[in-house]
Amino acid sequence: MKLIDGKTLAQNLRKTIANKVKQYDRPPGLAVVLVGDDGASQVYVRNKTRACVEVGFYSDQIHKSANITEEELLSEINRLNENQTIDGILVQLPLPPHIDSNKIIEAIIPEKDVDGFSSENVGKLSLNKSFISPCTPKGVMKMLESIKCDLRGKDCVIIGASNIVGRPMSMELLNAGATVQVCHKGTKHITEKTKSADVIIAAAGVANLVKADWVKEGAVVIDVGINRLEDGTLAGDVDFEGVKDIASAISPVPGGVGPMTIAVLLENTLIAYQAKL
Repeated sequence: MKLIDGKTLAQNLRKTIANKVKQYDRPPGLAVVLVGDDGASQVYVRNKTRACVEVGFYSDQIHKSANITEEELLSEINRLNENQTIDGILVQLPLPPHIDSNKIIEAIIPEKDVDGFSSENVGKLSLNKSFISPCTPKGVMKMLESIKCDLRGKDCVIIGASNIVGRPMSMELLNAGATVQVCHKGTKHITEKTKSADVIIAAAGVANLVKADWVKEGAVVIDVGINRLEDGTLAGDVDFEGVKDIASAISPVPGGVGPMTIAVLLENTLIAYQAKL
């Protein structure tokens, strides 16, 4: 079994980005907008800000109260769209229920949409003409490349159909020549599908969902899930201990997809910056 070490891959990508940044007169700028006081979101924003500083980016962390109106937040996005020192804009999700997340995402101009969530950027990905792709699926593709996993003709199963991971992940795999199935809450006989898969990407948000009897011998398993258990420990969507001896390669949680997602966010910001040169 090969362990796909996302932490080391992410460190290497960040070093590459940092070396490129040194060549430029102005550092790339990333604005991270946090609305409210969600504990998990605060941790994510702190990690992203720290990563920015590490690679030499300019980081603008904007914290708004949970009772901000949708119009006020849209006004803030417009201000950042027009700010020439900001190359990437990220709005930390989830937003409070009174704010339409889709409207906020669409308000970010595609050239600064470093999360890759806008209709234009997702549309380009679906046409295999991507400019900025969603961070987590792009990070997963880099992890598969690191183990020289040739996806052409491979049967790939994605568990989870979210706009953030599952759907763009299916496009990434399809663009790489794979045959793709996306499983979701309405999928019947899911284990029959996973059992025949060459590659399984688990992104359901259910701790230890994927058991050993879901996986065929020699499959590659990527665990996107990150779930906090009652005892405070973190677990992925895959039963790591049960699956590791069956899979030919597997990513751990933590230390797998998470670090790659942040590293790719930095790469996307650099791409947005370079496009303006």
